[in-house]
Amino acid sequence: MLTHANLMANAAQGRAWVPGLRPGKETFYAVLPMFHAYGLTLCLTFAMSLGAKLVLFPKFDPDMVLKAAKKTPPTFLPAVPPIYDRIVQGAKEQGVSLKGVRFAISGAMNLPVATVSAWEEATGGYLIEGYGLTETSPVALGNPMGPTRKPGTVGVPFPLTDIRVVDPEDPTVDRPHGEQGELLIRGPQVFQGYWNKPAETQAALLDGGWFRTGDIVTVDDDHFVTIQDRIKELIITGGFNVSPSEVEEALKRHESIADAAVVGIGKAGGGEDVVAAVVLKQDAHFDAEAVRTYVRNELAAYKVPRRIVQIPDLPRSLIGKVMRRHVRDQLTAPDPAGPGSRIEAAAPGTNPKLRPLPQ
Repeated sequence: MLTHANLMANAAQGRAWVPGLRPGKETFYAVLPMFHAYGLTLCLTFAMSLGAKLVLFPKFDPDMVLKAAKKTPPTFLPAVPPIYDRIVQGAKEQGVSLKGVRFAISGAMNLPVATVSAWEEATGGYLIEGYGLTETSPVALGNPMGPTRKPGTVGVPFPLTDIRVVDPEDPTVDRPHGEQGELLIRGPQVFQGYWNKPAETQAALLDGGWFRTGDIVTVDDDHFVTIQDRIKELIITGGFNVSPSEVEEALKRHESIADAAVVGIGKAGGGEDVVAAVVLKQDAHFDAEAVRTYVRNELAAYKVPRRIVQIPDLPRSLIGKVMRRHVRDQLTAPDPAGPGSRIEAAAPGTNPKLRPLPQ
C-alpha cells in the first residue's frame, strides 16, 4: 500500500538527488511500464513534479526511441542495463547522436561497468545505479549523480532515509561494519503494509518503522552499499551459502558467455546443486567443461555449477529483470534446454553429455 505521501516523498527525494535539474525544461523518456513502481515514479510522478516533457513509448523499441531522439532529444532516461546497451548499439549503427542525455538512472538489476562506460562516452552525461523496491515507492538508495559515484554499488541512502545491516536470523542484531547482512530501510517512502495481509505486513515492518528488504548487502568504508543477493535466492550446497549473483558475474566474464542465470536445484540427499543457464555470444562455441575450468579459477570449488545449460535467451520481466524462478522451472522441466539449446552435465568423473540440436 503506497500512499500519495509515499509517492510525493520519493519524487521530492529524486529532485534533491539530481543536481542541475531545470523545472519545466527537462525531457523524460518513458520506456518503462507505469504499472511497475519503477516506471510509476521515475517516469510519471518524478517527471510531472518537475513539469517535464514526457515522451511516452508503448513498449521499448530501440528504433522507435532513436527515431524520437532525432526530433525530441531526451535529457533524462530511467531504464535497465539491457535498454542502455541496445540504445548505444543502435545509435552507433544508425549514426544517431545521444549527446544531451545528461542523466540516466538504472535499477532492477546489476549495472555492468562496461555499460556505464559505453553510455557515458556516447552521451557525455552520467549513468548511475540506484536501488529500491515496490515497498519503498521505489527508490531508497542511489549513487551520486556526479564524479563521486561508485560503479558496482547501489550508492548511499536517499535524503531522510536511514538504513541498517542486520543478522537475517535476528533483525534486532546489527552486523559489524563491512560484514554481510540483511538491509533494513526506514524513510518517508516506505509503504504502509500489504493489502489485507496483516501477517506479512507484521513480518516485513518492524518496530520503529524499519522495513526488511530481504536483500543481503555490505557497506564499505565510504558508506556505499553493495547488493550481494536475495535471501530467498541464496543456494545452500554442502552446508555453504552460494550467492547466485557472484557465480553469474564469474560466468559472464568468460569470453563465450553473453548472459547467465544461476539457481539452486534440490537433490535427493538434501541441499541443492548449483546449476547455470547461459546465453552464448554470437558464433561462440558451447564448451561446458572449458567454462567450468575458467570458473574454478575465479571461485571456490563448491560454487562452480554442477550443470550448465545453454538456452537461446533468459526469461525476463517486463522491465528486463531476469526471473530466476522461471529459470529454475525451465531447468527442472523434462527438456530443460528447450528447442535450439544444448545441455552438458558436470558430474565429476564422467564425460559431459551433449544433446544434439534439433534439426
